[in-house]
Amino acid sequence: MSAPGESTAHIIQSLVVNLAIAVIKAVAAVLTKSGSMLAEALHSAADCGNQVLLLVGVRGARRPPDAEHPFGYGRDVYFWSFMVALLLFTGGGVFSIYEGVHKIREPEKVEKVWLGLLILAVSIALETAATISNVREINRRRGSKPFMRYLRETKDSDLVVVFGENSAAVLGLAIAMVALFVADLTKDGRWDGIGSLSIGVVLVAVAVFLAVEVKSLLLGEAADPEIEAAARDIARDHANLRRILNIVTVQQGPGEVIVSMKVAFADGLTIEEVCRCINDLEGKLRAKRPEIRWLYVEPDLPRETA
Repeated sequence: MSAPGESTAHIIQSLVVNLAIAVIKAVAAVLTKSGSMLAEALHSAADCGNQVLLLVGVRGARRPPDAEHPFGYGRDVYFWSFMVALLLFTGGGVFSIYEGVHKIREPEKVEKVWLGLLILAVSIALETAATISNVREINRRRGSKPFMRYLRETKDSDLVVVFGENSAAVLGLAIAMVALFVADLTKDGRWDGIGSLSIGVVLVAVAVFLAVEVKSLLLGEAADPEIEAAARDIARDHANLRRILNIVTVQQGPGEVIVSMKVAFADGLTIEEVCRCINDLEGKLRAKRPEIRWLYVEPDLPRETA
């Protein structure tokens, strides 16, 4: 699991940026009477709430195992990440779509466009900086794995959620800027409504993507295939192990994995020798993959000899 500071630094940074941007956008939305600007203000406000929920999840996931939760609280961060997706869908996406439809049906003249464009430009710069910081953290963790593949396969849901939010924010700001400019250029307030509607569609799409990704982790997703490969490599090189008959891995939380194995041992071993082999296997596997928090090895016979 990532160190405490590393796990929350990118979240806190995004929270500070979004809080500042939300206040600026809200003031601009009142002054310009822009639906796109209001949609973006609500988007940033929703993002602030989302990042607070992620901080709650990350901190909750660090609680040690107890009698009620013997495998710990690692999935707490997955639950709150799923709540973030729901909040982004309803608090950001659906309301922006509603506001967009309202502005298209009852368009209003956009005022002080120069102020809105200036604020949007500053917001894009701030959101881009936050996104770059998030991408750097992703690059640090993904190693040699391709970027998009890492996003699909990573078990660090908080990192994916923040990246999704930041990316949607930059795209939404760009849409709002174009919509505001075109609405002023054509003197047609419906373009502002189209901008708000488009922002809502982007937020809904991102929310659905995040919900699907996090749902799999929340239900109990298999760990990185490299963990199973590491177990099979160690077993193959062990003198007293014939082979692994079955292995099941479960991602219990970011940096926390459960591994259960059925192993066929060499013939003629005593119970004491089997126990030593199991301890040796556990030690080597944990040394190679420290994210394995719980490891269960069960001696068994191949089906053909059982």
